[in-house]
Amino acid sequence: MAAEIVNPRSDSDTGQDGGAEPLDSFDPAFALHRGGKMAVQATVPVRDKDDLSLAYTPGVAKVCSAIAEQPDLVHDYTWKSSVVAVVTDGTAVLGLGDIGPEASLPVMEGKAILFKQFGGVDAVPIALNCTGVDEIVETVVRLAPSFGGVNLEDISAPRCFEIERKLQERLDIPVFHDDQHGTAVVTLAALRNAARLSGREIGQLRAVISGAGAAGVAIAKMLVEAGIGDVALADRKGIISADRADLTDVKREVAGFTNKAALTGSLEDALAGADVFIGVSGGTVAESAVASMASGAFVFAMANPNPEVHPDVAHKYAAVVATGRSDFPNQINNVLAFPGIFAGALQVRASRITEGMKIAAAEALASVVGDDLAADYVIPSPFDERVAPAVTAAVAAAARAEGVARR
Repeated sequence: MAAEIVNPRSDSDTGQDGGAEPLDSFDPAFALHRGGKMAVQATVPVRDKDDLSLAYTPGVAKVCSAIAEQPDLVHDYTWKSSVVAVVTDGTAVLGLGDIGPEASLPVMEGKAILFKQFGGVDAVPIALNCTGVDEIVETVVRLAPSFGGVNLEDISAPRCFEIERKLQERLDIPVFHDDQHGTAVVTLAALRNAARLSGREIGQLRAVISGAGAAGVAIAKMLVEAGIGDVALADRKGIISADRADLTDVKREVAGFTNKAALTGSLEDALAGADVFIGVSGGTVAESAVASMASGAFVFAMANPNPEVHPDVAHKYAAVVATGRSDFPNQINNVLAFPGIFAGALQVRASRITEGMKIAAAEALASVVGDDLAADYVIPSPFDERVAPAVTAAVAAAARAEGVARR
């Protein structure tokens, strides 16, 4: 069966107590969401008793018995290898914060239809009514036989790091926290092209990241893996450095591989002379701090809906400006990454998604821009039909090269 992008609605259902006017009548977002954004459709016909006997009993028994004898056949005779679980606990939803599992479902449905629309991958939203690390891990492990991969979504830091690590240790299918790695892949792709536009290599750049949560930590790790000259992260208390006594385990780990310049002080202090600003925290960065950056700097202010640096301000000082918004050029949008990454991993039945596969995805995404590279075009549009095939092929090839592919 496959997830179909449909929008069933009941015109007679107001969805309001006491017969009040439905929200649909004055807000198109509610009208679009009525009844949910997805459904399930069959991929085989059930028109008569012969079809029924093949699709269900007694025909299905033959397939079940074969899988029981040879478990790997599940990949060939069910949808397992083409479906992803989109799992959340609703604790860090799209800038809305801890709104709970029920309220997270519209976002998870949206994620599922993006998987289908942009990567041809079926996905099932799963909102969990638990927040403990071990509870989530145990629940997902028990659900895993039905899925070819697990996309963790909108789970707050620092729990998200431990949940992902424990799940990947226990499962032999890809586990991918998109808030971390999807953001990092697209950021690296945009940065590669911005550097190419300016005639520089990534190794010549010093970057400063505002935010040491899931996205900030993942971006830092990927930039270091890609050979960045130096990168420093800042949290609410300032630059993360090894001499700080208030660091969490995750931040202490980060301090060990970032900030080679041993910077201390505030985010604004670190921006003086920096080549790159990457914002994944919200808040506002003073214009004077942006003005203190190096000539030809890049500003990637990705907070939504309000970028840390408004593009009008950033353009006064930066050679390349990117945001997380669709109404400005150079949108850093995770949908450029996760559909193709999972499509490539599922295509080769990868046991995990490696750093090499993520780097390959970023390089493939950057290559789509090609000779059209410009200050307002360092990253392709999510609607560019070349994106998903390029990322899929690159990830599949990297999985084979790294020995995690099983076909």
